[in-house]
Amino acid sequence: MKFDYLIVGAGFAGSVLAERLARGSGKKVLLVDRRSHIGGNAYDHYDDAGILVHKYGPHIFHTNSREVFEYLSNFTRWRQYEHRVRASVDGQLVPIPINLDTINQLYGLKLTSMEVEKFFESVAEPREHVRTSEDVVVGRVGRELYEKFFRGYTRKQWGLDPSQLDAMVTARVPVRTNRDDRYFGDTYQAMPLRGYTRLFENMLDHDNVKILLNTDYREILDVIPHDKMIYTGPVDEFFDYRYGKLPYRSLKFEFETVNEARVQPVAVVNYPNEHLYTRVTEFKHLTGQEHPKSSLVYEYPLSEGDPYYPVPRPENNELYKKYQALAEERSDVLFVGRLATYKYYNMDQVVAQALSVYARIVGQKRAEATRAQAVPAPRPVLASPASKRRRAAVTVSLTETAVALKGA
Repeated sequence: MKFDYLIVGAGFAGSVLAERLARGSGKKVLLVDRRSHIGGNAYDHYDDAGILVHKYGPHIFHTNSREVFEYLSNFTRWRQYEHRVRASVDGQLVPIPINLDTINQLYGLKLTSMEVEKFFESVAEPREHVRTSEDVVVGRVGRELYEKFFRGYTRKQWGLDPSQLDAMVTARVPVRTNRDDRYFGDTYQAMPLRGYTRLFENMLDHDNVKILLNTDYREILDVIPHDKMIYTGPVDEFFDYRYGKLPYRSLKFEFETVNEARVQPVAVVNYPNEHLYTRVTEFKHLTGQEHPKSSLVYEYPLSEGDPYYPVPRPENNELYKKYQALAEERSDVLFVGRLATYKYYNMDQVVAQALSVYARIVGQKRAEATRAQAVPAPRPVLASPASKRRRAAVTVSLTETAVALKGA
Protein backbone atom coordinates (compact mmCIF):
# COMPACT_ATOMS: atom_id res chain seq x y z
CA MET A 1 0.00 0.00 0.00
CA LYS A 2 2.96 2.35 -0.53
CA PHE A 3 2.74 4.95 -3.30
CA ASP A 4 5.41 6.79 -5.20
CA TYR A 5 3.25 9.92 -5.33
CA LEU A 6 0.38 11.31 -3.32
CA ILE A 7 -1.41 13.82 -5.55
CA VAL A 8 -3.80 16.25 -3.88
CA GLY A 9 -6.63 17.41 -6.15
CA ALA A 10 -8.26 15.55 -9.05
CA GLY A 11 -8.65 18.49 -11.42
CA PHE A 12 -6.62 19.01 -14.58
CA ALA A 13 -3.28 19.56 -12.85
CA GLY A 14 -3.50 16.54 -10.58
CA SER A 15 -5.08 14.21 -13.11
CA VAL A 16 -2.60 14.98 -15.90
CA LEU A 17 0.31 14.33 -13.54
CA ALA A 18 -1.32 11.15 -12.24
CA GLU A 19 -1.76 9.88 -15.80
CA ARG A 20 1.77 10.77 -16.88
CA LEU A 21 3.47 9.36 -13.80
CA ALA A 22 1.47 6.14 -14.00
CA ARG A 23 1.46 5.52 -17.73
CA GLY A 24 4.66 7.34 -18.68
CA SER A 25 6.88 6.30 -15.77
CA GLY A 26 5.20 3.30 -14.15
CA LYS A 27 4.80 5.09 -10.83
CA LYS A 28 2.14 4.17 -8.28
CA VAL A 29 -0.09 7.15 -7.63
CA LEU A 30 -2.74 7.89 -5.03
CA LEU A 31 -5.04 10.71 -6.20
CA VAL A 32 -6.99 12.32 -3.36
CA ASP A 33 -9.81 14.87 -3.51
CA ARG A 34 -12.11 16.14 -0.79
CA ARG A 35 -14.96 16.46 -3.25
CA SER A 36 -17.12 13.50 -4.21
CA HIS A 37 -15.96 13.45 -7.83
CA ILE A 38 -12.97 13.72 -10.12
CA GLY A 39 -12.53 16.53 -12.65
CA GLY A 40 -12.23 19.53 -10.34
CA ASN A 41 -14.19 22.54 -11.50
CA ALA A 42 -14.52 21.01 -14.98
CA TYR A 43 -16.78 18.25 -13.61
CA ASP A 44 -20.00 17.77 -15.56
CA HIS A 45 -23.00 15.48 -15.02
CA TYR A 46 -26.56 14.83 -16.17
CA ASP A 47 -29.14 16.75 -14.13
CA ASP A 48 -32.58 15.48 -13.11
CA ALA A 49 -33.96 16.36 -16.54
CA GLY A 50 -31.24 14.34 -18.28
CA ILE A 51 -29.33 17.38 -19.54
CA LEU A 52 -25.53 17.48 -19.37
CA VAL A 53 -24.54 20.48 -17.23
CA HIS A 54 -21.31 21.87 -15.81
CA LYS A 55 -21.64 21.93 -12.02
CA TYR A 56 -19.19 24.80 -11.57
CA GLY A 57 -20.15 26.99 -14.51
CA PRO A 58 -19.29 26.77 -18.21
CA HIS A 59 -15.91 25.36 -19.20
CA ILE A 60 -15.05 25.95 -22.84
CA PHE A 61 -11.86 24.36 -24.09
CA HIS A 62 -9.61 26.43 -26.34
CA THR A 63 -5.87 26.48 -26.92
CA ASN A 64 -3.17 27.43 -29.37
CA SER A 65 -1.03 24.52 -28.22
CA ARG A 66 -1.10 21.58 -30.58
CA GLU A 67 0.78 19.56 -27.98
CA VAL A 68 -1.89 20.11 -25.31
CA PHE A 69 -4.74 19.42 -27.72
CA GLU A 70 -3.18 16.22 -29.03
CA TYR A 71 -2.41 15.03 -25.52
CA LEU A 72 -6.03 15.45 -24.39
CA SER A 73 -7.23 13.88 -27.63
CA ASN A 74 -5.95 10.57 -26.32
CA PHE A 75 -8.79 10.57 -23.81
CA THR A 76 -11.74 12.02 -25.70
CA ARG A 77 -13.21 12.60 -29.10
CA TRP A 78 -14.20 16.21 -29.68
CA ARG A 79 -17.25 18.17 -30.74
CA GLN A 80 -16.29 21.17 -32.85
CA TYR A 81 -17.49 24.27 -31.07
CA GLU A 82 -16.67 27.99 -31.33
CA HIS A 83 -17.86 29.96 -28.34
CA ARG A 84 -20.04 33.01 -28.85
CA VAL A 85 -21.27 35.44 -26.22
CA ARG A 86 -23.77 38.27 -26.23
CA ALA A 87 -23.96 41.15 -23.77
CA SER A 88 -27.22 42.68 -22.61
CA VAL A 89 -26.62 46.40 -23.16
CA ASP A 90 -29.23 49.14 -23.63
CA GLY A 91 -31.98 46.57 -24.06
CA GLN A 92 -30.16 44.73 -26.84
CA LEU A 93 -28.11 41.54 -27.07
CA VAL A 94 -24.93 42.56 -28.84
CA PRO A 95 -21.68 40.68 -29.60
CA ILE A 96 -18.93 40.63 -27.00
CA PRO A 97 -15.96 40.99 -27.50
CA ILE A 98 -16.81 44.32 -29.08
CA ASN A 99 -16.63 44.10 -32.87
CA LEU A 100 -17.94 45.90 -35.94
CA ASP A 101 -21.47 44.54 -35.51
CA THR A 102 -21.51 45.56 -31.86
CA ILE A 103 -20.92 49.22 -32.72
CA ASN A 104 -23.29 49.26 -35.68
CA GLN A 105 -26.09 47.57 -33.75
CA LEU A 106 -25.62 49.61 -30.60
CA TYR A 107 -25.54 53.01 -32.31
CA GLY A 108 -27.61 52.29 -35.44
CA LEU A 109 -24.64 52.86 -37.74
CA LYS A 110 -23.37 51.23 -40.94
CA LEU A 111 -19.64 51.55 -40.46
CA THR A 112 -17.03 49.53 -42.36
CA SER A 113 -14.00 47.94 -40.73
CA MET A 114 -11.83 50.92 -41.60
CA GLU A 115 -14.45 53.34 -40.34
CA VAL A 116 -14.94 51.54 -37.04
CA GLU A 117 -11.20 51.71 -36.39
CA LYS A 118 -11.42 55.49 -36.84
CA PHE A 119 -14.46 55.46 -34.54
CA PHE A 120 -12.42 53.76 -31.81
CA GLU A 121 -9.61 56.26 -32.30
CA SER A 122 -12.05 59.14 -31.94
CA VAL A 123 -13.45 57.93 -28.61
CA ALA A 124 -10.30 56.38 -27.10
CA GLU A 125 -8.52 58.06 -24.20
CA PRO A 126 -4.93 56.80 -24.56
CA ARG A 127 -2.99 56.38 -21.32
CA GLU A 128 0.72 57.01 -21.11
CA HIS A 129 1.11 54.17 -18.60
CA VAL A 130 -1.25 51.20 -18.77
CA ARG A 131 -1.39 49.69 -15.30
CA THR A 132 -5.01 48.86 -14.59
CA SER A 133 -7.95 47.21 -16.32
CA GLU A 134 -9.57 50.62 -16.71
CA ASP A 135 -6.48 51.91 -18.51
CA VAL A 136 -6.69 49.04 -21.01
CA VAL A 137 -10.32 49.55 -21.98
CA VAL A 138 -10.60 53.33 -21.87
CA GLY A 139 -7.39 53.63 -23.83
CA ARG A 140 -8.81 51.38 -26.57
CA VAL A 141 -12.55 52.11 -26.87
CA GLY A 142 -13.23 55.15 -24.69
CA ARG A 143 -15.22 55.75 -21.54
CA GLU A 144 -18.78 55.24 -22.81
CA LEU A 145 -18.16 51.69 -24.04
CA TYR A 146 -16.12 51.04 -20.92
CA GLU A 147 -19.11 51.98 -18.78
CA LYS A 148 -21.58 49.99 -20.88
CA PHE A 149 -19.63 46.74 -21.19
CA PHE A 150 -16.84 46.50 -18.66
CA ARG A 151 -17.14 48.55 -15.50
CA GLY A 152 -20.33 47.06 -14.09
CA TYR A 153 -19.41 43.52 -15.06
CA THR A 154 -15.94 43.81 -13.53
CA ARG A 155 -17.30 45.29 -10.32
CA LYS A 156 -19.68 42.36 -9.94
CA GLN A 157 -17.15 39.72 -10.96
CA TRP A 158 -14.24 40.93 -8.85
CA GLY A 159 -15.85 43.10 -6.18
CA LEU A 160 -13.48 45.85 -7.27
CA ASP A 161 -13.51 48.71 -9.73
CA PRO A 162 -11.43 48.07 -12.89
CA SER A 163 -9.18 50.92 -11.78
CA GLN A 164 -8.15 48.67 -8.86
CA LEU A 165 -7.35 45.57 -10.92
CA ASP A 166 -4.30 44.52 -12.88
CA ALA A 167 -4.42 45.28 -16.60
CA MET A 168 -4.39 41.57 -17.49
CA VAL A 169 -8.05 41.12 -16.44
CA THR A 170 -9.59 43.14 -19.28
CA ALA A 171 -6.62 42.66 -21.60
CA ARG A 172 -7.85 39.05 -21.99
CA VAL A 173 -10.86 40.35 -23.97
CA PRO A 174 -9.99 41.63 -27.48
CA VAL A 175 -11.59 44.45 -29.47
CA ARG A 176 -12.18 43.68 -33.15
CA THR A 177 -12.79 45.81 -36.20
CA ASN A 178 -14.30 42.97 -38.25
CA ARG A 179 -17.42 40.81 -37.78
CA ASP A 180 -15.66 37.94 -36.02
CA ASP A 181 -17.99 37.28 -33.07
CA ARG A 182 -16.13 34.28 -31.64
CA TYR A 183 -15.17 34.81 -28.03
CA PHE A 184 -11.82 33.10 -28.53
CA GLY A 185 -9.46 33.23 -31.46
CA ASP A 186 -7.46 30.10 -30.59
CA THR A 187 -6.44 27.55 -33.21
CA TYR A 188 -8.10 24.66 -31.37
CA GLN A 189 -11.63 25.17 -30.07
CA ALA A 190 -13.77 22.18 -29.13
CA MET A 191 -15.76 20.44 -26.41
CA PRO A 192 -15.21 16.87 -25.17
CA LEU A 193 -17.78 14.84 -27.09
CA ARG A 194 -19.12 13.01 -24.03
CA GLY A 195 -18.20 15.64 -21.49
CA TYR A 196 -15.27 16.45 -19.23
CA THR A 197 -16.00 13.77 -16.65
CA ARG A 198 -15.65 11.06 -19.31
CA LEU A 199 -12.37 12.63 -20.36
CA PHE A 200 -11.07 12.41 -16.78
CA GLU A 201 -12.33 8.84 -16.37
CA ASN A 202 -10.39 7.76 -19.44
CA MET A 203 -7.31 9.70 -18.37
CA LEU A 204 -7.24 8.04 -14.94
CA ASP A 205 -8.13 4.53 -16.13
CA HIS A 206 -4.82 2.88 -15.23
CA ASP A 207 -3.88 0.14 -12.77
CA ASN A 208 -1.26 2.36 -11.13
CA VAL A 209 -3.74 5.14 -10.33
CA LYS A 210 -5.86 4.74 -7.20
CA ILE A 211 -8.49 7.35 -6.38
CA LEU A 212 -9.69 8.39 -2.94
CA LEU A 213 -12.62 10.84 -2.87
CA ASN A 214 -14.50 12.60 -0.07
CA THR A 215 -11.18 12.82 1.73
CA ASP A 216 -9.01 15.65 3.01
CA TYR A 217 -5.44 14.62 2.27
CA ARG A 218 -4.40 15.59 5.80
CA GLU A 219 -6.57 12.76 7.13
CA ILE A 220 -4.42 10.12 5.42
CA LEU A 221 -1.08 11.95 5.15
CA ASP A 222 0.55 10.00 7.97
CA VAL A 223 -1.22 6.69 7.50
CA ILE A 224 -0.77 5.86 3.81
CA PRO A 225 2.95 5.73 2.94
CA HIS A 226 4.20 7.72 -0.06
CA ASP A 227 7.51 9.11 -1.25
CA LYS A 228 6.53 12.51 -2.65
CA MET A 229 3.54 14.80 -2.83
CA ILE A 230 2.07 16.90 -5.62
CA TYR A 231 -0.26 19.57 -4.27
CA THR A 232 -2.81 21.42 -6.43
CA GLY A 233 -4.93 23.11 -3.75
CA PRO A 234 -4.68 26.66 -2.35
CA VAL A 235 -1.07 27.34 -1.42
CA ASP A 236 -1.99 29.54 1.57
CA GLU A 237 -4.12 26.73 3.02
CA PHE A 238 -1.21 24.28 2.70
CA PHE A 239 0.87 26.52 4.96
CA ASP A 240 -2.02 27.12 7.39
CA TYR A 241 -2.39 30.76 6.30
CA ARG A 242 0.91 31.69 7.90
CA TYR A 243 0.95 35.11 6.24
CA GLY A 244 -2.82 35.51 5.98
CA LYS A 245 -5.34 34.39 3.37
CA LEU A 246 -4.75 35.01 -0.31
CA PRO A 247 -7.80 36.76 -1.82
CA TYR A 248 -9.98 34.72 -4.18
CA ARG A 249 -13.33 35.32 -5.81
CA SER A 250 -15.95 32.64 -5.50
CA LEU A 251 -19.23 31.92 -7.27
CA LYS A 252 -22.76 30.83 -6.46
CA PHE A 253 -24.65 28.91 -9.15
CA GLU A 254 -28.41 28.81 -9.55
CA PHE A 255 -29.64 26.18 -12.01
CA GLU A 256 -32.94 26.28 -13.84
CA THR A 257 -34.61 23.82 -16.23
CA VAL A 258 -37.31 25.14 -18.55
CA ASN A 259 -39.82 23.49 -20.88
CA GLU A 260 -38.27 25.03 -23.96
CA ALA A 261 -35.86 23.45 -26.41
CA ARG A 262 -33.77 26.63 -26.70
CA VAL A 263 -33.84 29.88 -24.70
CA GLN A 264 -30.81 31.98 -25.65
CA PRO A 265 -29.37 32.76 -29.09
CA VAL A 266 -25.89 31.71 -27.88
CA ALA A 267 -24.44 29.70 -25.01
CA VAL A 268 -23.67 32.67 -22.75
CA VAL A 269 -25.30 36.06 -22.23
CA ASN A 270 -23.41 38.59 -20.09
CA TYR A 271 -25.25 41.09 -17.93
CA PRO A 272 -22.84 43.97 -17.28
CA ASN A 273 -25.25 46.23 -15.48
CA GLU A 274 -28.87 45.45 -14.70
CA HIS A 275 -28.77 42.21 -12.67
CA LEU A 276 -26.92 40.80 -9.67
CA TYR A 277 -25.74 37.85 -11.72
CA THR A 278 -22.94 38.31 -14.24
CA ARG A 279 -23.95 35.81 -16.90
CA VAL A 280 -26.40 33.08 -17.87
CA THR A 281 -25.27 29.89 -19.61
CA GLU A 282 -27.47 27.53 -21.62
CA PHE A 283 -25.58 24.24 -21.75
CA LYS A 284 -27.09 22.65 -24.84
CA HIS A 285 -25.25 25.18 -27.01
CA LEU A 286 -21.99 23.81 -25.59
CA THR A 287 -22.79 20.11 -25.72
CA GLY A 288 -24.99 19.90 -28.82
CA GLN A 289 -27.40 17.70 -26.88
CA GLU A 290 -30.87 17.25 -28.33
CA HIS A 291 -33.56 17.52 -25.67
CA PRO A 292 -37.08 19.00 -25.45
CA LYS A 293 -36.08 20.90 -22.30
CA SER A 294 -33.16 23.18 -21.57
CA SER A 295 -31.05 23.81 -18.46
CA LEU A 296 -29.42 27.13 -17.64
CA VAL A 297 -27.20 28.41 -14.85
CA TYR A 298 -27.04 31.92 -13.36
CA GLU A 299 -23.70 33.00 -11.87
CA TYR A 300 -23.45 35.24 -8.81
CA PRO A 301 -19.91 36.27 -7.78
CA LEU A 302 -19.09 36.05 -4.07
CA SER A 303 -16.26 37.20 -1.85
CA GLU A 304 -16.38 34.00 0.27
CA GLY A 305 -16.70 30.34 -0.67
CA ASP A 306 -14.72 27.87 -2.78
CA PRO A 307 -11.72 29.63 -4.36
CA TYR A 308 -12.17 30.10 -8.11
CA TYR A 309 -10.25 33.16 -9.26
CA PRO A 310 -7.04 34.57 -7.77
CA VAL A 311 -7.54 38.34 -7.51
CA PRO A 312 -4.82 39.97 -9.67
CA ARG A 313 -3.59 42.96 -7.68
CA PRO A 314 0.04 43.92 -6.91
CA GLU A 315 -0.37 43.52 -3.14
CA ASN A 316 -1.83 40.03 -3.61
CA ASN A 317 1.09 39.04 -5.80
CA GLU A 318 3.47 40.24 -3.09
CA LEU A 319 1.65 38.12 -0.51
CA TYR A 320 1.83 35.12 -2.83
CA LYS A 321 5.59 35.55 -3.19
CA LYS A 322 5.91 34.86 0.55
CA TYR A 323 4.07 31.59 0.13
CA GLN A 324 6.03 30.84 -3.02
CA ALA A 325 9.24 31.12 -1.00
CA LEU A 326 7.88 28.60 1.51
CA ALA A 327 6.87 26.28 -1.33
CA GLU A 328 10.32 26.40 -2.87
CA GLU A 329 11.81 25.24 0.44
CA ARG A 330 9.76 22.03 0.28
CA SER A 331 11.80 19.64 -1.83
CA ASP A 332 9.31 16.85 -1.01
CA VAL A 333 6.28 18.69 -2.46
CA LEU A 334 5.54 20.04 -5.95
CA PHE A 335 2.99 22.85 -6.21
CA VAL A 336 1.02 22.83 -9.48
CA GLY A 337 -2.13 24.46 -10.85
CA ARG A 338 -4.14 27.67 -10.56
CA LEU A 339 -4.63 27.57 -6.79
CA ALA A 340 -1.20 26.24 -5.85
CA THR A 341 0.63 28.87 -7.93
CA TYR A 342 -1.97 31.66 -7.57
CA LYS A 343 -2.25 32.22 -11.32
CA TYR A 344 -5.34 33.04 -13.39
CA TYR A 345 -4.77 30.09 -15.74
CA ASN A 346 -7.12 28.69 -18.38
CA MET A 347 -7.58 24.92 -18.59
CA ASP A 348 -5.06 24.48 -21.37
CA GLN A 349 -2.48 26.47 -19.43
CA VAL A 350 -2.93 24.20 -16.42
CA VAL A 351 -2.47 21.13 -18.65
CA ALA A 352 0.67 22.66 -20.18
CA GLN A 353 2.04 23.48 -16.73
CA ALA A 354 1.39 19.92 -15.52
CA LEU A 355 3.10 18.45 -18.59
CA SER A 356 6.08 20.74 -18.00
CA VAL A 357 6.33 19.63 -14.37
CA TYR A 358 6.27 15.99 -15.45
CA ALA A 359 9.00 16.69 -17.99
CA ARG A 360 11.16 18.17 -15.23
CA ILE A 361 10.52 15.12 -13.03
CA VAL A 362 11.74 12.72 -15.72
CA GLY A 363 14.43 15.03 -17.06
CA GLN A 364 13.11 15.33 -20.60
CA LYS A 365 11.83 17.99 -22.90
CA ARG A 366 8.09 18.42 -22.56
CA ALA A 367 7.25 17.11 -26.03
CA GLU A 368 9.30 13.97 -25.36
CA ALA A 369 7.78 13.45 -21.92
CA THR A 370 4.28 13.85 -23.29
CA ARG A 371 4.87 11.09 -25.84
CA ALA A 372 6.75 8.80 -23.49
CA GLN A 373 5.28 5.31 -23.37
CA ALA A 374 2.75 6.84 -25.18
CA VAL A 375 -0.25 7.86 -24.16
CA PRO A 376 -1.90 5.00 -26.09
CA ALA A 377 -3.87 5.35 -29.27
CA PRO A 378 -7.12 7.16 -28.50
CA ARG A 379 -8.73 5.48 -25.54
CA PRO A 380 -12.40 4.51 -25.57
CA VAL A 381 -14.71 7.43 -24.92
CA LEU A 382 -16.50 5.45 -22.21
CA ALA A 383 -14.48 3.88 -19.43
CA SER A 384 -15.20 0.18 -19.17
CA PRO A 385 -17.54 -1.08 -16.41
CA ALA A 386 -14.71 -3.26 -15.13
CA SER A 387 -12.38 -0.31 -14.71
CA LYS A 388 -15.08 1.66 -12.90
CA ARG A 389 -15.68 -1.26 -10.52
CA ARG A 390 -11.93 -1.56 -9.95
CA ARG A 391 -11.60 2.13 -9.05
CA ALA A 392 -14.62 1.93 -6.75
CA ALA A 393 -13.17 -1.11 -4.99
CA VAL A 394 -9.81 0.60 -4.58
CA THR A 395 -11.46 3.68 -3.10
CA VAL A 396 -13.32 1.56 -0.56
CA SER A 397 -10.25 -0.48 0.39
CA LEU A 398 -8.12 2.62 0.83
CA THR A 399 -10.74 4.25 2.98
CA GLU A 400 -11.01 1.16 5.18
CA THR A 401 -7.23 0.98 5.42
CA ALA A 402 -6.95 4.62 6.47
CA VAL A 403 -9.67 4.20 9.10
CA ALA A 404 -8.09 1.03 10.43
CA LEU A 405 -4.66 2.65 10.66
CA LYS A 406 -6.09 5.67 12.45
CA GLY A 407 -7.72 3.45 15.01
CA ALA A 408 -4.63 1.32 15.52
